[in-house]
Amino acid sequence: MQSVSAYQTSFIAYLESQITPKEPQHLYNPIIYILSLGGKRIRPVLTLMSTEIFDANYKKALPAALAVEVFHNFSLVHDDIMDAAPLRRGHQTVHEKWDTNTGILSGDAMLILAYQYFEKYEPKTFRKLAKLFSKTALEVCEGQQWDVDFETRMDVTIPEYLKMIEFKTAVLVAAAMKMGAIIAKTSKSNAKLIYDFGLNLGIAFQLQDDFLDAFGDPATFGKQVGGDIIENKKTFLFLKAMEFSTPTQQSRLLHLFSEHLENSEAKIEEVKQIFDETGASQATQKAIKEYTHQAFETLEKMKIDAEKKAVLRAFGENLMGRKV
Repeated sequence: MQSVSAYQTSFIAYLESQITPKEPQHLYNPIIYILSLGGKRIRPVLTLMSTEIFDANYKKALPAALAVEVFHNFSLVHDDIMDAAPLRRGHQTVHEKWDTNTGILSGDAMLILAYQYFEKYEPKTFRKLAKLFSKTALEVCEGQQWDVDFETRMDVTIPEYLKMIEFKTAVLVAAAMKMGAIIAKTSKSNAKLIYDFGLNLGIAFQLQDDFLDAFGDPATFGKQVGGDIIENKKTFLFLKAMEFSTPTQQSRLLHLFSEHLENSEAKIEEVKQIFDETGASQATQKAIKEYTHQAFETLEKMKIDAEKKAVLRAFGENLMGRKV
């Protein structure tokens, strides 16, 4: 097994060898830009890692890992347009740096490029990867639509929200890991378990992202802190605050989330105060731990060496302790 940093280094070298400038520049330069902004590269690292977990050379998984990363960034480009987000990883979003039309078209091209990287595998593996990828890509779109729908609904339930983040975020983490299992040609049981591990870890990851969006450090988070609050997103924090709040707190929270107020900084601070006062902040942190624990329970059922289970467990623990 390699270290996470070694996987990242190998992946970035492969990415740079594959993503090169070409014409028309206004189509491809934004793609190079968004892929060069860094990020944690969690999903491609998981593809490489899971390939080695099941005793295959991680380098065989580089094209699939790149497909996952290109698709993930495609979704970010379009999400940023939909959210009117000014920043991504501390830099201008694609639609801010260029324009909305460029963001849409470059994003479309990224989706097509993602599929092309699976063509590097032999037909049987290609079919399995492409089938999983198509299912996952559609689920991500469904999750994004639910996320948009929830912005104007005041009756969103916690089960609905959890299903939304499962589709919008967790399924891609799960698929990234299962792709490694497919490339390594492990058992169906192992492939399903690594998918379930990734799914629970992905839900925990998104809950952590929601928490950091409100309470993260602007210097390290990379995105606009309070962005979900500004956009009136019904996150787990909001739903738990509604569940635990007094009638007065609930009325105030509903008012704050019913319109786009000019003084967004004041809105962010007041909402965060309600999140703390109601116990929603603590409930969210508890849920993060619970989903991480579910992932670790799944891990124990896998037929792999104890040393490899420890590697995956350490990765999950580090992920949940992140500040970015």
